[in-house]
Amino acid sequence: MQIDTSYVDVPVQGKVMRTFVAAPADDKRYPGILFYSDIFQLSDSTLRWVKRLASYGFVVAAPEIYYRIEPAGTVLEFDDAGKERGQADVEALYAAQFDEDVAGGLTWLREYPRVSIAPLGIAGHCTGGHIAFRAALQSEVAATACWYATGLHDGKLGADADAGTLARSGEISGELLMIFGSRDPHTPADGLQIIHKQLQESGVDFDWHLYDAEHAFGRDIGPRWNPQATDEAMAQTVAFFRRTLGG
Repeated sequence: MQIDTSYVDVPVQGKVMRTFVAAPADDKRYPGILFYSDIFQLSDSTLRWVKRLASYGFVVAAPEIYYRIEPAGTVLEFDDAGKERGQADVEALYAAQFDEDVAGGLTWLREYPRVSIAPLGIAGHCTGGHIAFRAALQSEVAATACWYATGLHDGKLGADADAGTLARSGEISGELLMIFGSRDPHTPADGLQIIHKQLQESGVDFDWHLYDAEHAFGRDIGPRWNPQATDEAMAQTVAFFRRTLGG
């Protein structure tokens, strides 16, 4: 499916959150999904992932997560300097600020004329996967896909040593799709056990997929990329959102 892309300015608490939007190139309405990136922001690789998801019949909005700190349009390189800067940026922000961003993004998505009158979805990678999980706490979110979310098992998110996200999983009313790589050092085997156990005990409706892959295996550049795992995880994600959101 052909898509159109654009950037929009989403108001949040008196500030402007620059957001990339990808949607099918026609005049129909489609289910809306809010997407949160890794610490490098909206890299070409991330935008390719967003556009790929949109091409299956979704309106996908991807905000810049550092709009409070970095100039609009900032994209960090996949190198040591970029990683260090991205880590410093994310650690300057609190979970409560990410929650404000989610609320602003959901409001914009709900009011966007290309989005169908239906429940909304959330997706995220890495740190964005943790932000997406927190977004699932909102009652209007029907479905959330977290790709190799970081910090869930130990609570670390931004400036918060323990944001308490996983402990609140019982508040989630929608469905979760949890995707991890078995060789992810950010969420080791014991961390995966903590997350899985908490989700089971909280009664959340979730699907769990563990691939023989590294952290960020869906990033289509660099040695971590695993195209087979990426394609399988994308198929799971598309099927998940089609079932829960329609489209």
